[in-house]
Amino acid sequence: MTTVRIDDAAEALVIAGTGQRPETAELTGPRARVTGRVTGGGKTWKATFPLQAARWGGPALPLPSGEYRLHVEGAELDGLRVPPTVLRGLRIAVQDDAVRIAAPIDPVYDTVEGRSTLEERYVAQAGGTENAVFFESFYGRSVGCNPRAIDRELAARAPQVTRYWSVVDLSVEVPDGAVAVVEGSPEWWRARGAARLLVVNDWLRRRFARKPGQKVLQTWHGTPLKRLALHRPGFDPRRMAAVVKESRRWDVLLAQNTYSERILRKAYAFFGRPIWVEGYPRNDALHTGDPAAVRAALGIGPEERVLLYAPTWRDDRVEMVDFVDPELLARQTDAVVLVRGHSRTLERGSDRAGARVIDVTGYPETAQLLLAADALITDYSSVMFDFSVTGKPMYFLVPDLDHYRGQLRGFYFDLAERAPGPLVRTQDELVAALRGDDHEAAYAERYAAWRRQFNTRDDGHAARRVVDRILDLGFVTP
Repeated sequence: MTTVRIDDAAEALVIAGTGQRPETAELTGPRARVTGRVTGGGKTWKATFPLQAARWGGPALPLPSGEYRLHVEGAELDGLRVPPTVLRGLRIAVQDDAVRIAAPIDPVYDTVEGRSTLEERYVAQAGGTENAVFFESFYGRSVGCNPRAIDRELAARAPQVTRYWSVVDLSVEVPDGAVAVVEGSPEWWRARGAARLLVVNDWLRRRFARKPGQKVLQTWHGTPLKRLALHRPGFDPRRMAAVVKESRRWDVLLAQNTYSERILRKAYAFFGRPIWVEGYPRNDALHTGDPAAVRAALGIGPEERVLLYAPTWRDDRVEMVDFVDPELLARQTDAVVLVRGHSRTLERGSDRAGARVIDVTGYPETAQLLLAADALITDYSSVMFDFSVTGKPMYFLVPDLDHYRGQLRGFYFDLAERAPGPLVRTQDELVAALRGDDHEAAYAERYAAWRRQFNTRDDGHAARRVVDRILDLGFVTP
């Protein structure tokens, strides 16, 4: 006989049974795996699964939301059941060997009626009165990118300003001194309405009602190669209306360079409002960060070669593209391979594994990974415009170039003509390029021209300039 219970005090899932003691016990989800501690023996045994985990040297935090599978060697798990139970950091339910973990929102607010009540309360809220900033990065799936860099600068210069961070659940670590608010919770709606400034790097989700005196700084999240918003292929009136509605919510738009300024203004019909061309705050770390510290946190030796594979997402699939066999690439190049999926693949995908392969899709700050890498392998991702700040070599693995360029998205310029590194179609071609010793000389002129166009403001001081503007304009009070 096998039973299950939640140990509130230990914040653990406990499976107990009779008979032979299991040798292995695991709780496995898309972005986390927990090994159960098995105790007892003889007639009874117990497997205890902590519902927290630490990653990248950070604190232990509740497990990410998602569907998990229980495996306890030799144990019959049919019939196990725990109804949805809210702990301090998560909500958990068990049915047979399936474990569902969700954000710790009271179930009453996870219904149509509950969500509607919170929305209407938010709309009626006076708001815009708290000397606070509401930050959100990639829909709350991470705490990084430009908002994280602005948070860091603002915390140092205006520590009395309250900093709220929107997160999908409490597995997402927020900066020291910041307040985590779980999306959809009463606290999230209240903070979103109360803050005088919202700093986001993607579209505002859910219902938005601007409060008097409230400002929205849209930092965006990359210089575009692929066509955006109103420039995407095909005529779709609903998409066009949604784009215009969204861009009207923004008071200020941040651009990495003048090239982006021109494109973003037209792609989002962002006319009559300011665009700050200040470089990207997230790239300040490429001048000031410590690559040795990042490597140490990832368990990489100082002398090891590090390749970062960071493809963009595809409109026609939900998981990360699999054009690279990372374990094979590690063997072929005698390198450590970091695998970085796009933020849009974070929830649906699962971590890649293998010898000398580290899946860093959930790592909070991409800039630190760029700092640690010796070379970048990408395709059409805007990460190319950030990595070029470092001057290190780039390789473009583009087996679907014709489809992506001609049908799926389209480009603003011809990548093949201007890329500061070789375009390859297969992993064998990629390996050959990585083994070549003439890469830097062959692409030096292109690389220099690329940096002149795209990186002149990425000088290590972008966050300071952006926060200067925020404070000078009185968006918050120092």
